[in-house]
Amino acid sequence: MQVRLAHETDLAGFRREARRLLAAGVPPQEVTWSAGAGEEDLFAGTAPAAVPASGRQASVPAAFLALCESVVLHREPQRFALLYRLLWRLVHEPGVRHDPLDPDVLQARRMARAVQRELHKMRAFVRFRPVEDGDARGPLHVAWFEPEHRIVAANAPWFARRFANMRWALLSPECCANWDGQQLHLRAGARREEAPPPDAGEALWLTYYASIFNPARLNLPMLRKEMPRRYWADLPEAQCIAPLAAAARERSARMVAQPATVPLRRLPPVVVQADAVPADALSGLAAGMQQCRACPLGAAATQAVPGEGPMQPSLMFVGEQPGEQEDLRGRPFVGPAGQLFDRALQALGVARTAVYVTNAVRHFKYELRGRRRIHKTPSQQEALACSHWLEEEIALVRPRALVALGGTAARSLLGYPVAVLQERGRWLERADGLRVLVTLHPSALLRLPPQEQPQAFEDFVRDLSGALSPSPASAPPGT
Repeated sequence: MQVRLAHETDLAGFRREARRLLAAGVPPQEVTWSAGAGEEDLFAGTAPAAVPASGRQASVPAAFLALCESVVLHREPQRFALLYRLLWRLVHEPGVRHDPLDPDVLQARRMARAVQRELHKMRAFVRFRPVEDGDARGPLHVAWFEPEHRIVAANAPWFARRFANMRWALLSPECCANWDGQQLHLRAGARREEAPPPDAGEALWLTYYASIFNPARLNLPMLRKEMPRRYWADLPEAQCIAPLAAAARERSARMVAQPATVPLRRLPPVVVQADAVPADALSGLAAGMQQCRACPLGAAATQAVPGEGPMQPSLMFVGEQPGEQEDLRGRPFVGPAGQLFDRALQALGVARTAVYVTNAVRHFKYELRGRRRIHKTPSQQEALACSHWLEEEIALVRPRALVALGGTAARSLLGYPVAVLQERGRWLERADGLRVLVTLHPSALLRLPPQEQPQAFEDFVRDLSGALSPSPASAPPGT
């Protein structure tokens, strides 16, 4: 029995004919599939025109339909036979859907992955060139692409959405797509000679491509895997690959030989005269925080949370940001993490009132889940917007040393990213000479499994003991 579909990617026709064959009980080995115009086989039967009343109705997983959408775009001549065979087996052998190692399932999935990869490569490697065609709406952008599978029509809607504001034509040997700014049109294939030659704009693109090339990250096998050579003929930058790769070793050696650069802080530290600090200076700073709208956090939080503690303390502890309890009460470290912090100080025999506690970010960042406000880590931009409040607070309080509780606090105090787990318990130095001891934030202990929390608490107390009783070699200035 022979079934001829309207064209090579006729999924709707395949589904229609497959349902009829399945309902008529025609097994896969008795069906020959073909697509497009061709000579008729005089000895071939035709698919039944009517469905018998006792016919078997198809009930297959939704994933099979998505698989069909990709497989029909493959160039494998027996793709329709494979899909009908799979359909037949899914109906008559239900166990197939639970067998990931079935040969037919594996073959169909390999074909679908190949098609999806080709769809992605087409989106990545198409290069449009402007062509003046006398239209008042502007130039027509034309590109040539030779896909391995029949994906042009399936991919054209993506290009229509991506380049909706310009007129374009995508040429290929079997199918062409045109977008006139309003409607998408498909037509027969074109010849390579119809594609436009290189234009002046490509010189600028090649200059940019060469300038961003990093020789230290060159990986030619990976480059050839992600950008196969069959695409190079239509990529302007392909002509730069060979000379850039040849000079990569020499350029890398020159980069290594260059002297190291000195990292700069994002903001210079605030300098305050050594004379007496006005008694209302911190209250004025806190009032300014309440009015701050340098980032969106201030508009969503209840209030800003300033630091609290004595002037000129031995230590200033800097956390990440206020939590929900801190946001509601306007005081730092009063929630669950603050209670754990107080327990650690008590274990060391230190009163909370003897140290200064504050945060790198002054407003509570959260996301709503129902009626609950769930903590969300502040971004670098949000921490940067708050950094001047922290620096002014440090300058006014004048602590002898600092303790960074977590990565956000460490980055805000030191001006660069810090690997907290590697640097915990160690003293680092700021640009202004103040020493910073890095450790975990108490909230990190609360997120651990219950059986791990006692040991983690002991390690946290050990880190803080190093801050309260540092060795002479690592002591902050003035201790």
